[in-house]
Amino acid sequence: MNSDRSFDRRFFSPSPGASPDVVIPVSALNRAIGAMLERSFPLAWVAGEVSNFTRAASGHWYFSIKDAQAQIRCVMFRGRAQYAEFTPREGDRIEVHALVTMYEPRGELQLNVEAVRRTGQGQLYEAFLRLKAKLEAEGLFDPARKRALPAHPRAIGVVTSMQAAALRDVLTTLSRRAPHVSVIVYPAPVQGAGAAEKLTAMVETANARGEVDVLVVCRGGGSIEDLWAFNDEALARAIAASDIPVVSGVGHETDFTIADFAADVRAPTPTGAAELASPQRALLLRDLDERRALLARGFGRMLERRGQQLDWLARRLISPADRLAQQHAHLRQLQIRLASAGARAAADARARLDVVQMRWQRARPDPAARQARVQALALRLDGVFGRRRERTQARVSELAARLEVLSPQRTFERGYAALLDVQSGAAVRAPASLKPGRRLTVHLAEGSADVALADVQPRLADSF
Repeated sequence: MNSDRSFDRRFFSPSPGASPDVVIPVSALNRAIGAMLERSFPLAWVAGEVSNFTRAASGHWYFSIKDAQAQIRCVMFRGRAQYAEFTPREGDRIEVHALVTMYEPRGELQLNVEAVRRTGQGQLYEAFLRLKAKLEAEGLFDPARKRALPAHPRAIGVVTSMQAAALRDVLTTLSRRAPHVSVIVYPAPVQGAGAAEKLTAMVETANARGEVDVLVVCRGGGSIEDLWAFNDEALARAIAASDIPVVSGVGHETDFTIADFAADVRAPTPTGAAELASPQRALLLRDLDERRALLARGFGRMLERRGQQLDWLARRLISPADRLAQQHAHLRQLQIRLASAGARAAADARARLDVVQMRWQRARPDPAARQARVQALALRLDGVFGRRRERTQARVSELAARLEVLSPQRTFERGYAALLDVQSGAAVRAPASLKPGRRLTVHLAEGSADVALADVQPRLADSF
């Protein structure tokens, strides 16, 4: 492919001085035109009317779109065609999202289609998204405000067209599932001018009458234009404000409308809406049979319990005379037991009293013995204190005598004296510390005197 592209550039971008008589192959020319078209025309939406539509065995679609002045061939390959929401038909007005290309083998201009929609669907879808975002921001679609459908409705209301196939499907489903439930139809057109206003009026009428327990708003499938009446803001607000639970069954399973989001329950189809709104009679009958059997079993078990209780009461039932005799015998037994219990209690009390008296006698104190004991201890204490006093007095006398011997006064009486320095009060012990003019205090046996040294002549100790 790269060699082909270089080949094309060689033909269409000649260098200066190249010959103007270059021969171009048809395939190279078509490839160059195709590349130029793809570069010049990006993906775009193209509107027109469908003609010559063909679905090939491979799954590819081949058709043309045209207007009053021109037409162009289109191809939509299977990989993209299988995701299309509808299959175009002859004469349909559509819009294709396509790339302008060249089919090289035949040199034909064509559109390579990537998506297809009905004409005006893009604008309608944008309006749908804007309205959905607005109502969702107001909380109109809040799951908390949605209500559960009644399990056993007495009457079901249907808001749809009297000529709609959806009404036949709903009535058929309701007659099959719940023939016992009444059905009230509130007729209103489901498409066209004024359809949304009439649908809104029928929803409000059903609420004003209050004759149904659940309301089904439905119609069959169609294009977004066909379903546009169910994207009306007033209808969505009426459904959201409805006092009656609303089931929305509009279009097919892939179709979504504003009414679906506003309703309490959304069904994929009108038939599905009828199934959601109605209980299945066979299931109700089966449930009723099961409950009846359960009630019968419960009632049977209750009768058995009551019979057993009756037998037990019958066994306890006796004649009044026998009853009195039994009560007299029982009374005598109680009297005997009471007398025996009283005597036994008195004997036990006396025995406990005797034991307490014995313990008290053993534990009772003897004052005379205690007094003699105290006197003996007092005599012993006096003897001990006397002897201790004598020993203490002897010890004191001995210490006094020793103190008397060691007393400084006795030393002074033997002719000795003590010399103390007047200033320091320290005793003078060595002759070397005596200096002329030093003042001393002399302590003698009969007093003391202050002296001053005039002259000092130290002597050796052995000369004394």
